[in-house]
Amino acid sequence: MPYQDVFVLFWNQVKESVQEGSFAKLTMAKTIGKPDLKNIFLRPVYSKNDFKVLLKYRYRSKDTEDKEEELTLDEAYQVLKANLKTHFFSVILFTTKKDIIFKVNKKGAGSITETLPSFTDITQAKSDLE
Repeated sequence: MPYQDVFVLFWNQVKESVQEGSFAKLTMAKTIGKPDLKNIFLRPVYSKNDFKVLLKYRYRSKDTEDKEEELTLDEAYQVLKANLKTHFFSVILFTTKKDIIFKVNKKGAGSITETLPSFTDITQAKSDLE
């Protein structure tokens, strides 16, 4: 199945984890080549009537400062989708119930696997933007 279709299924699990309150973190990993961008992280920012994520760009170079921005889930989806298969081969969703790994192979096929959870608690993001 093309990775774009599988990523939509994966993203539905991200949204479900937010609705359940089990979303702990999301990481884009397995860079393509050796770009300066090392990872993209999403951490939850829960509030009484809203949910946002703190999106953090982490760079390899110590000369490049990490960047953070607070986004809605839909905005974050667009950022992740744009970086998939251009900068990263995998996305890992960490929830308090399970870890879900999305991967793209070299032929452009996507896959989803699940493992036991890495997180038992959710740590809210502390934004430097506030």
